[in-house]
Amino acid sequence: QVQPVESGGGLVQSGGSLKLSCTTSGNISNANAMDWYRQVPGKQRELVATITKSGMISYGPSVRGRFTISRNAAKNTVYLQMNSLKPEDTATYYCNVLIIDSATGIRNHLGQGTQVTVVS
Repeated sequence: QVQPVESGGGLVQSGGSLKLSCTTSGNISNANAMDWYRQVPGKQRELVATITKSGMISYGPSVRGRFTISRNAAKNTVYLQMNSLKPEDTATYYCNVLIIDSATGIRNHLGQGTQVTVVS
């Protein structure tokens, strides 16, 4: 059973930093990508950052240059370093593990989320 668990959220002042962690139980050796999403109530979920199995990284335009995604494969953990935080970064942040294989097709495994609140 693949289950991501996020941690590291909290309350921070504008301009501050937070580092989120996502540790995943289960076998993710064949995970194609790990992503961070965020969502505000009443709005669509937004893709924040992605790191693929091969190490390719991409960011959403609203966070590029401020956030950094990284991973520790040995610990089944992906991180999101968030700098220069703004009030508009306030959201619930979710970790997702994407696994694609011929037997089961495309499967997304989404964590429960961690709240990030940025106050001015």
